[in-house]
Amino acid sequence: MSSACLQPLADRLRLNVKVQPRATQTAIAGEQGNELRVRVAAPPVDDAANEAVLRFLADALGLPRRSVQLVRGRTSTHKVFEIHGLKLPEAARRLGIGP
Repeated sequence: MSSACLQPLADRLRLNVKVQPRATQTAIAGEQGNELRVRVAAPPVDDAANEAVLRFLADALGLPRRSVQLVRGRTSTHKVFEIHGLKLPEAARRLGIGP
């Protein structure tokens, strides 16, 4: 199983995310191109939306918060996260993405 938004690296996974802040609820909204669309209820103020996405992804993946890191896009709606501790098929299954 593979997905355009989730790529394996040597010892981690890279996840491309398009964030929609100030949504009515926090949820995965599917894939769009090479990004996973995530809606978050938090506003894009003082890193609140970034932290909400980090916590949401960690919870969805069943990982501790420290296993998911924001590596690019702190001030953008297009973000890149790195995930430690899961293989690609399991991460895709837990996020509900892929073919």
